[in-house]
Amino acid sequence: MNTEFISNEMFYGLLLALAGFLFSMLLTPFYTHFAYKYHFWKKQKKTTVDGKSLPVMTKLHAHKFKRAFPTMAGLVGVIAVTLVTWIFNLDRGQTWLPLVGFLGGSLVGVIDDSINIFGSGRGAAGLRGPVKFFLITVVGLLLGWFFASKLGWTTMLVPFVGNIELGVVGMMLVFAFAVVATSNAVNITDGLDGLSGGLAMISYGAFGVIALFQGNMLLFGFCMTVVGWLLSYIWFNVPPARFMMGDTGSFALGAGLGVVAMMTNSFLLLPVIGLVFVVETGSSLIQLASKKFFHKKVFISAPLHHHLEAKGWGEAKIVMRFWIVAGVFAILGIFLAAAGGAI
Repeated sequence: MNTEFISNEMFYGLLLALAGFLFSMLLTPFYTHFAYKYHFWKKQKKTTVDGKSLPVMTKLHAHKFKRAFPTMAGLVGVIAVTLVTWIFNLDRGQTWLPLVGFLGGSLVGVIDDSINIFGSGRGAAGLRGPVKFFLITVVGLLLGWFFASKLGWTTMLVPFVGNIELGVVGMMLVFAFAVVATSNAVNITDGLDGLSGGLAMISYGAFGVIALFQGNMLLFGFCMTVVGWLLSYIWFNVPPARFMMGDTGSFALGAGLGVVAMMTNSFLLLPVIGLVFVVETGSSLIQLASKKFFHKKVFISAPLHHHLEAKGWGEAKIVMRFWIVAGVFAILGIFLAAAGGAI
């Protein structure tokens, strides 16, 4: 291993992280000004995807919506990450695809947030679930096509086994699944101050380390740029949050993370590094299935963080313990990447 090469990569990535942080800190006052001037207020969600009421969650979070609570702060990160990557770190082979995935996810989120902010009546909740699913699937399939057809990736690593050939169509489907699943998982987890931001920062950091030791310097730099933005975001998002990232941020983060997992050939490590996202999404799916088929709830409220809130856990306690769990499994994921052949 060339330690001098690794050291140079680390230094480069840290500079990009610093740039992402500083750009975000610079842009945040402008976003805050416009968010308060034009009333980017988040409307509280009071019904499930099937139209049922959410009395538990409505009661738990009523205090947040008694004050002006702007959303769509993910725009700050989208602009900052795009500028830093475009100016300092753009490359067709390594950073073009995650950046487009990041922007594609954010576009779906911007549409949803705009409807939530400026819409009225029942439609003010945002895009309907099937519409969001369709749009992010289109993004995933297009990116998957470029990944397989233009970059020539048609094999997937199975840790401790080796690469298996999927072909162009197979890789497109796996790529789309990674983007769709991760986008929705980050979006579902975005329910407490600082929760999804911290979890995403840990996940991007872990995949950045994998990219670093693979020698993918520019991809590592992209991950560090996102980490830099998230450090800035969490500064303002710790309880009581000044604003929330909205679907603009969560879909951008999720789509970008799915792309990064594919580009590091670590798709099967995504559920390990992003375990908390998997658990949060799984708890929501279990709740929906149980209510539909058995007409009863497994959790007081889903996803899991709302259940723990209802059980009396404080918001900061949930967030910090979820961060710790995420950190442990991020380390485990890096170890598996090294032992399983990804590094």
